Amino acid sequence: MVQLNTPSRYTKASYALTTESVSFGYTGTTILDGINLAVREGEFLSLLGPSGSGKTTLLRLLAGIETPSGGRIICNGRIVSGAGMDRSMVFQDYSLFPWMNLLENILLAIGKAHPGKTKREQRELAEEYLGMVGLDGLGRKYPFELSGGMQQRVAIARALAMGSPFLLMDEPFGALDPINRNKLQDLLIDIWSQASPAKTVVFVTHDMDEALYLGDRVVILGSFPGRIMAELEVNFPRPRSRQSYLTDPELQALLREIVDYFRQDVMEQLDGIGAIRSQREGI
Repeated sequence: MVQLNTPSRYTKASYALTTESVSFGYTGTTILDGINLAVREGEFLSLLGPSGSGKTTLLRLLAGIETPSGGRIICNGRIVSGAGMDRSMVFQDYSLFPWMNLLENILLAIGKAHPGKTKREQRELAEEYLGMVGLDGLGRKYPFELSGGMQQRVAIARALAMGSPFLLMDEPFGALDPINRNKLQDLLIDIWSQASPAKTVVFVTHDMDEALYLGDRVVILGSFPGRIMAELEVNFPRPRSRQSYLTDPELQALLREIVDYFRQDVMEQLDGIGAIRSQREGI
């Protein structure tokens, strides 16, 4: 059986994933500068920022897909030097293999995570993961036969099938309509909150409402270069109600605070552009 039945939340003060003065750039352009981030075990962390703030780059660094130009990343006491089975990633574009049906897509992950299981056991496990995301009995269908929301459910199921304690998600619902987006947000929270052992989620988004609704904590990135502007705790009890979320005064205050940080970031960029123009014009 897939062990996702015991409610769990992070209870430890220890940090499972940290970055120490991480920077990244190429061809003379700095994308991220001096990123110091600590993610708690079992936490749902929302990584929020405008386009160009390096959110996706930071996630790829955490996944080991990219290598820092400076600093280091530590995962459960070990320096990250590449991709690993302990970190699963969900992309915005679903990244399913179109020539494989849904079961075959998930079996790729299960084969790596559970090589000792028989083919029949692996198939049964794949079917369980499909059922977990509400796609029971659709294993023989191909990605092109599904809506975008259903394809993203398969991508989530495949990431879960890896059995990784870390789930890294790069704007996974950004291309969906509002109704499907809300449904998948709730599905993700249900899966995460029931996971045993607990899963640590780092969720990249540029949507302020999504960041607050999903996260235990919101880390705000500024742009050009990407840097951490603020870290905000979201002390809103779970399970969360969307209706309560819209009217809760503390959450609305957090939303206004985030808007202020974004406004500050824009003003800093405009000031920088103005300074460059003045230098060029000899003012």
